[in-house]
Amino acid sequence: MSKLSKRIFFALLAGVLSVLTGCTRHSKSEQYYLIATNTAVPYWKSAAAGFAAAGAEYGVSVDTRGPAGLNPQAEVDEFKAMVARKPAGILVSVANANLMMPEIDAAIAAGIPVITIDSDAPASKRLYFIGTNNLEAGRLGGRRVAARLNGKGNVVFFTNPGQPNLDERLKGYQDIFAAFPGIKVVEVFDIKADPGSALDQVAVYLARTGPAKIDAFICLDSRSGSNVAEGLKRRNVTDRVLITMDVDTDTLKLVGDGTIDSTISQKPYTMAFLGLKALDDIYHYPVKPLAADYGLDPDSPFPAFIDTGVALVDKTNLDPILKKQLANQ
Repeated sequence: MSKLSKRIFFALLAGVLSVLTGCTRHSKSEQYYLIATNTAVPYWKSAAAGFAAAGAEYGVSVDTRGPAGLNPQAEVDEFKAMVARKPAGILVSVANANLMMPEIDAAIAAGIPVITIDSDAPASKRLYFIGTNNLEAGRLGGRRVAARLNGKGNVVFFTNPGQPNLDERLKGYQDIFAAFPGIKVVEVFDIKADPGSALDQVAVYLARTGPAKIDAFICLDSRSGSNVAEGLKRRNVTDRVLITMDVDTDTLKLVGDGTIDSTISQKPYTMAFLGLKALDDIYHYPVKPLAADYGLDPDSPFPAFIDTGVALVDKTNLDPILKKQLANQ
């Protein structure tokens, strides 16, 4: 058999084997990582499920990593450790943009695609952001608070200042409240990465009476809401407005019993599901140079932002979401 005949034979054989084995462009040797801000909370378990589902569909290897508790430096350390493994791509939610930005830039410089989800680092060289429009999430909540207070009352926030997505939500609320001079933001309470601190602080706020009475409690993170709700329930307080974030089962049950007025729903599963598929596409169809400023490029191959949506959940639309949550447990 001539050399040309052999080449044709082996090319045909490879094609036949590819069809018979269902071979695709994907491989288990492709490793992708999702770096989360806090792997212990239901929100990130939902994201991990979306990441795993996309990985299973594509037949690639995926792993969700990150601290089991909000710790920005620990998250950065985890990100750096995964970059050292030279993966096919990384999704990351940014707890602290100042800490994470140089590490994202270093990964991009090393040829590793990085996409942010949930919480962004827009000044970094990340390729783009997939997640909630957090300004709109805040504005949605702000409109609800303004309506429930009839445009007048004292408000406090619970948050982790410096976390990009939470800061954007706060600004969204402030945008709405600017049109209601009767609504006063009394304090933005720093939970210092400990949602449990909100429980003690509720007692402090409830002690304020008369013109200093706190009329609405707003939780910008996903976990302090259940603690604020517990603080209200312990004291049988039913005349305050409590707005929270996300739709874990505990939060939804508290919406159902009226302790929480409403909660803002996001789509962490969708963020991670789409994120894995986006990274896979970049890995197989590389864009060069990876470190270009695509944000200013009108011919960019990447969007600036993929909005996965936001919705307000209250008693009127609670049941189907809660039933699905309970069925998945």
